[in-house]
Amino acid sequence: MTNGPDALRDRIAGHFLPSAPDRLAVAVSGGSDSLGLLVVLNDWRLSGGPALHAVTVDHRLRPDSAQEASKVAALCAGMGVPHDILTWTDWDGRGNVPDQARRARYGLMAHWARGQGITSVAIGHTADDQAETFLMRLARGAGVDGLSAMSDRHESDGVTFCRPALSVFRHELRTLLEQRGIAWIDDPTNDDLRYERVKARAALRALAPLGITAASLATVAHRMSDARQTLYLYALQAARQHVRFQSGDLIIDRPAFDDVPRETARRLLLVSLKWISGAEYVPRGRALHDLLDAVSVGRDMTLQGCLVASRKDHLRITREWKAVASERCEVTDIWDGRWRVEGPDIAGAELRALGKEGLSHCSERRETGLPAVSMIAGPAVWKEGQLLAAPLAGLENGWRAMLVRDEEAYFASFLSH
Repeated sequence: MTNGPDALRDRIAGHFLPSAPDRLAVAVSGGSDSLGLLVVLNDWRLSGGPALHAVTVDHRLRPDSAQEASKVAALCAGMGVPHDILTWTDWDGRGNVPDQARRARYGLMAHWARGQGITSVAIGHTADDQAETFLMRLARGAGVDGLSAMSDRHESDGVTFCRPALSVFRHELRTLLEQRGIAWIDDPTNDDLRYERVKARAALRALAPLGITAASLATVAHRMSDARQTLYLYALQAARQHVRFQSGDLIIDRPAFDDVPRETARRLLLVSLKWISGAEYVPRGRALHDLLDAVSVGRDMTLQGCLVASRKDHLRITREWKAVASERCEVTDIWDGRWRVEGPDIAGAELRALGKEGLSHCSERRETGLPAVSMIAGPAVWKEGQLLAAPLAGLENGWRAMLVRDEEAYFASFLSH
């Protein structure tokens, strides 16, 4: 394979073809990976590729972060690439800092991109990141899903985040930067062994004499992805045969669920929880293990804002009331990320959960065939403390509730891993 700048550009541009966007954003921290990606994408822009707009998130976690963001801005200005700096100001000083910073970073960039009318943001993850992530997950005892390759794109808040450099190694991008005379910023935390990823990098160096390299681990990760996709196809088949829908709930045939392999059952639950809750991330493996154990003994359990009710002939997965108890919005907005309600135009009306108090005012609730735990977590129309309508509980009064994520979206989610 030719490793010159043009070949590197074509490899990365190939991620977006044949339907490249007209405008593309690139996230640039100032490190070698993101700077290298910026340079390659700018080469593509100059040779007829998409218009480019760079963005840097200043997490304000280090004294030099603002100065580093300014250096990126100056470099972009010299390249003729528009650049914006986003600042994270919401950290309260507690919790898992890398995880919170990552979530904040994606949230800020998604909001910024939508404001710019940009639908795709390129992120500088490389094959080295792929291998490091594999080792980190291996240390946690991950299974097929956890050891599978990172997705080359994912959607968050209406924006597609792309990883076009996953087949590129860090040294390739650094070589390009050195050839262009561009210095990158070395984050001091990259040498801090308190961080898991730094330990993974050190482990990779130690394992190299055994032939365990970033390249070999990336290959294994992609093979695990093939296995994961096959397992999800089996889960999809089981879902189409044994899952039915009722007013936003999922009902799984219990005898069939007990008969499928545990990996299939686990994926059925994962997809079902995510479809109902709308959560960006799936529960950790330990939590899913506990849920499977609870189901096996017929015990109800809540997880990820959902209630899984275990009965002899079926499992019912519904929204947990506590997860939506404080959810409020205007009647024209989407409630809980999944319900749209239509009805009369009443000034001052709002959507919130029905709750036990509201349920007591629904005289036709038993006619719906829906359990009370499902109805109280459903959308209801309120005004100044007065219940106007609860379509899922039989109190319609000219209103109806419709799912934003429909049945086909549920089945399609089995194929999006």
